[in-house]
Amino acid sequence: MLFSSITFLFAFLPAVLLVYYISPRAIKNFVLMFFSLIFYAWGEPKYVFVMLASIIVGYVMGLLTDYYMKKEKIKAARWMVALAVIINLGILFFFKYMGFFTENINKIPHIHIKALELSLPLGISFYTFQILTYSVDVYRQTAKPQKNIINLATYITLFPQLIAGPIVRYETVAKQLEERKENIDDFGEGVRRFVTGLGKKVLIANMAGEIFDTLSKLPNEQNTVLLSWICSVAFTLQIYFDFSGYSDMAIGLGRMFGFRFLENFDYPYISKSLTEFWRRWHISLSSWFKDYVYIPLGGNRKGKAKTYRNLFVVWFLTGFWHGASWNFIIWGLYYFVLLMIEKTWLLKKLEKAPKFLSHLYALFFINFGWVIFAYDKWGALKSAVKNMFGFGGLTVFNRYTAYMLLSYGLFLIIAFVAATPYPRLLAGKFITKIEDKKSSIAGVVEGVFIICVMLLSTAFLASEAFNPFLYFRF
Repeated sequence: MLFSSITFLFAFLPAVLLVYYISPRAIKNFVLMFFSLIFYAWGEPKYVFVMLASIIVGYVMGLLTDYYMKKEKIKAARWMVALAVIINLGILFFFKYMGFFTENINKIPHIHIKALELSLPLGISFYTFQILTYSVDVYRQTAKPQKNIINLATYITLFPQLIAGPIVRYETVAKQLEERKENIDDFGEGVRRFVTGLGKKVLIANMAGEIFDTLSKLPNEQNTVLLSWICSVAFTLQIYFDFSGYSDMAIGLGRMFGFRFLENFDYPYISKSLTEFWRRWHISLSSWFKDYVYIPLGGNRKGKAKTYRNLFVVWFLTGFWHGASWNFIIWGLYYFVLLMIEKTWLLKKLEKAPKFLSHLYALFFINFGWVIFAYDKWGALKSAVKNMFGFGGLTVFNRYTAYMLLSYGLFLIIAFVAATPYPRLLAGKFITKIEDKKSSIAGVVEGVFIICVMLLSTAFLASEAFNPFLYFRF
């Protein structure tokens, strides 16, 4: 079930809110867990049991880890957390990576292993990382073990962030699971945030996705070098508005139920370096790898050679986490190389360079990185790169290029502006001016805007237009 679907917006969500708010405090978490399981089972009922098994493992091992830590049996506690990590990563490996390894091993002469026909459980990468976070934090004693399995299951299954994040750390919401208080202001802010995310997804990401889908399938006689670049830009916009829109919706939904999730995006396309980009993009994933992989490996405390090794491991895993395909591994290592170059000498030069040059530098490599990310077939990736740089035998410009620019040029410009903080800043100044004159008008203007975005989004969804969620496959 997609957040951007008529079923979710006008059936599932109203039902959850109604039952949740009329329920007594003691069973609110059970209500959320129950509806979250329905939400997950809507698309893949059989994989609910996989998720429940992971939760039970995390719950039992968390209690045992805490028990041995209190008894000062550190070695036994380590074994408990190790078992939790091994079992949950084993489940992730089996469903997500077994086919990849089987396919590549079968390329060795005289070896043939029958591949298992497995579909990927939705959101398994996200909820596995959350269970690992809980297990490790209990061992580190930065979080207390959850003795109520309903509360732990609510944390893992919570439908706003279950399928595509953000990755919510247990310590962030541990207190909220037991003591949160809902109020009308938080609910209103949640609605505003949710509708903003819905608009980003339906009105911008879906349109950019249609442009990418159309241009990526163009025959060579219609395609041009410029169209190849427009195609890459469309995907760059699609993936940002798709994922940041989902994150906005998740944060907004959480707020409606009294939860406060941390931000996951901070206008990444205004970055002036790739280092800055990764401080702004998918913040929950970047910080997870930093705190649970990079720092435990030694971070930058043990000399340059080990720092580079640690960063290599992090970026290899970051790429591989996104998917069982070579293009994701290449994408991760692509950023490893570029970030090493920045860390070694380029970053200081970028800081001294004119801002527009450093910004263009970042956008170029970010955009090219998304080209690697977009094509999981080697032939398609090779063709796309050749076409972009004029080695595919294409002309630079033709009539179809002019048609596409006239049709979508204005939309692409608006989308790029929308990916910056300027619309928010302008809206803030506008509302401030209104408030200076008459405070009640500001709320009305904002309310009208939210209603318009909701109505437009609903109209687009009712037309059964192009509506995928890219990060559902991770």
